Amino acid sequence: MFRRKKKEEEVEPVAAAETPEVIQEASAAVEDSPSPTVAESSADVEPVAATAPAETATESTEGKNAAKTSARRGNRVQKVGIVSSDKMTKTVVVRVDRLVLHRKYRRYVRRTSKFMAHDDLGSTTGDRVRIVETRPLSARKRWRVVEIVQKAAK
Repeated sequence: MFRRKKKEEEVEPVAAAETPEVIQEASAAVEDSPSPTVAESSADVEPVAATAPAETATESTEGKNAAKTSARRGNRVQKVGIVSSDKMTKTVVVRVDRLVLHRKYRRYVRRTSKFMAHDDLGSTTGDRVRIVETRPLSARKRWRVVEIVQKAAK
């Protein structure tokens, strides 16, 4: 039957082109090519100042951390909807409509979802807004208003 290989038993497959003759020719070509030694290459490089300003060091680490966190997060889900209620403080209810194909009748049916979103921009009822998912901010709030796409007609 099937038996899993242990880590010691794993063997890398050898490609057909990598026969012993080809490997020997490649290693001989590498030995013949002129390559600078470590001492020669380090002598060509100019010395860098040992002390750098503290401000640039912190800026570079902040940039690296920001790049790491954004790469880790990935793309967050974004939705566009209409604000249906703004009666709460810094919270709006956004109605998002989508069209779904009915399985039996093959017609598009409108489905509506309501999301509670954190709003620092001050959107009002009737505004078309873009929301993005975020960490839980309260018991029912997991979205944040990113931009007001279109203001409501007064």
